[in-house]
Amino acid sequence: MAAALSPGAAKFGKVGAVRTALIAASVMVCWAASTDDQQFNGRWDIQVNGLSSPRGWWLEVSGAGTSSLKGKFVGAPIGQVDDIPKLSISDGELRFAIQNRYRRNGVEKGLYWARLADGKLKGTFEIEGDPSSYLEWTGMRAPALPEKDDASWKKGAPVVLFDGHDLGGWQTVGSVRTLGWTVKDGLLTNGLGNTNLISDEKFWNFALDVEYRIGHNANSGIGLRGRYEAQIIDDAEKPLSTNSSGAILGRIAPVLNAAKPAGEWQSMSIRLVGRQVTVLLNGARVIEKQNIEGPTAIALDTNETDPGPILLQGDRGSVAFRKIVVYPLTKKP
Repeated sequence: MAAALSPGAAKFGKVGAVRTALIAASVMVCWAASTDDQQFNGRWDIQVNGLSSPRGWWLEVSGAGTSSLKGKFVGAPIGQVDDIPKLSISDGELRFAIQNRYRRNGVEKGLYWARLADGKLKGTFEIEGDPSSYLEWTGMRAPALPEKDDASWKKGAPVVLFDGHDLGGWQTVGSVRTLGWTVKDGLLTNGLGNTNLISDEKFWNFALDVEYRIGHNANSGIGLRGRYEAQIIDDAEKPLSTNSSGAILGRIAPVLNAAKPAGEWQSMSIRLVGRQVTVLLNGARVIEKQNIEGPTAIALDTNETDPGPILLQGDRGSVAFRKIVVYPLTKKP
């Protein structure tokens, strides 16, 4: 037979039971919050509203719902894939801040917020202390793009994007109406501080052959589908990085530096199938069937399942092109 509890012991037992119930409820709330927070995990293709020129951003979140929350971000003015110094999730809202040169005023703090709504990230951006910089953005989960660059692809008929005579088939990016580029003696050449050009035609899987000449200390690039930048830069004999000639800017470094000195003609051949990219620079294979995880800072949009244009970057120093030919890739019958 169980011993009878004293009134004090009985009271203590009731208090203990209440405390246990409260702790259990608190654990359940924390677990529910952690489970909900995990929905932020993944790679997000971001489209930004309210800008004068089209722009895409990219965000990767990992460890949400745990103590190891981390993130990576690409988007103006972040040119590389940068680790986010600190993220937080509170009351269903993802928040982070990045110190950078957003304008010409010096380093400022950019504030980013996002909530999940119908499987999308609905976010805002603002430079701290400046409500006029407010922007809204929407993130969609990045698609898988399962196609692989195997032996099942064949080249189609060549599409000559530059014929050495004029700028037919090209347009400027955004609201700028003056091309600024010139065609003379069979060369397509930019001017100081020129705009970027995009092809009227859009492509999905393709092979691209380009011949170019870069000026001293100049920097240019080729936007694949208008989303992934193949780097062109004056960097002969310099150490390798994701900013080197032939790199997919900020994402994939070449395995060797095959760049020639500024002023010499160079060639770049690129194959892009799904996310797999191969780059040959001056005949050397510098990237071999590597996956591009997401858009780079050059991205006009982040609609990664859609065909996109070829983009020529013209605002970072002198560059000239004499050959730009695309071969659409299709499955063999």
